[in-house]
Amino acid sequence: MTKLSVNINKIATLRNSRGGQTPNVVQFAKDVQRFGAEGVTVHPRPDERHIRYQDTRDLKPVVHTEFNVEGNPIKSFMDLVLEVKPTQVTLVPDAVDALTSDAGWDTIKHKDFLTEVISEFKSNGIRTSIFVDPVLQMVEGAKATGTDRIELYTESFAHQYGLGNEKAIEPFTKAAELANSIGLGVNAGHDLSLDNIKFFKQHIPGLLEVSIGHALVSESLYLGVENVIQMYLQRLQ
Repeated sequence: MTKLSVNINKIATLRNSRGGQTPNVVQFAKDVQRFGAEGVTVHPRPDERHIRYQDTRDLKPVVHTEFNVEGNPIKSFMDLVLEVKPTQVTLVPDAVDALTSDAGWDTIKHKDFLTEVISEFKSNGIRTSIFVDPVLQMVEGAKATGTDRIELYTESFAHQYGLGNEKAIEPFTKAAELANSIGLGVNAGHDLSLDNIKFFKQHIPGLLEVSIGHALVSESLYLGVENVIQMYLQRLQ
């Protein structure tokens, strides 16, 4: 079964819009795990517009499933990850002012940089993953960095699938097949939802983990958090 990691950034966005601690990020992480989620994901950005660096520290003692911390490996982010030591760090090449992640790494161009960063994290016992587009050369380049896993950036699939184009899954299937063959674990995330997750799961061999936040929180406004998590778990079986 593919693990469901709930990205709780949107809960922090809602909290920050009014100040204070409502909704409470730490309590929400406790609750999604109680409801069946097998991981918690956060993506702290330098401007702390949603998840704050301190949130990441506060979450560490309460995340008893997998704790996945995403971000661009600038020095402050690396220091945070090395301090918190989550289960997994996912490296994302987003700009400081990016609204949301919008591209995977060029693992060939940035091979030396990624290799150095990954070596540092792995020497501290932290599993590593690289955010990549479903391009075979980028998957091969990821292998050369020494990473444990890749996370397939699924926005293009989600968009095209929503338009009725099921063939949009094909590059993702091929990327996953290549990753499996060269010993890379496969994660996925971005714009996955209740509408597309079952189809995606069925066509991605060896899918280990999906990270879902925006859609899951939005769906929960209508259906309830506990119910939505159970719906995702059923689709991921």
